[in-house]
Amino acid sequence: MTWKIRVAKTAEKQLRRIPQKDIARITGAIDSMGVDPFGGDVVKLGGEDSAWRRRIGNYRIKYRLFAGEKIIDVYDIERRTSSTY
Repeated sequence: MTWKIRVAKTAEKQLRRIPQKDIARITGAIDSMGVDPFGGDVVKLGGEDSAWRRRIGNYRIKYRLFAGEKIIDVYDIERRTSSTY
């Protein structure tokens, strides 16, 4: 059974600002999360309920899982820099 993926407006806006060569990798990763939201380099974020992040090269996709409804909410896509964490 696949998961439904919802991307927030802010995440869509962030995605438009990313270089074209990286957009394909990131959108591919988001699409693959519909089959397995825990595949790849995924870590649960501390301090937030049901919040996870997936690493794609220098970028991080942050999302929340709603297991009962099988919904993934992507709320942040950002480039990892020395001041990110």
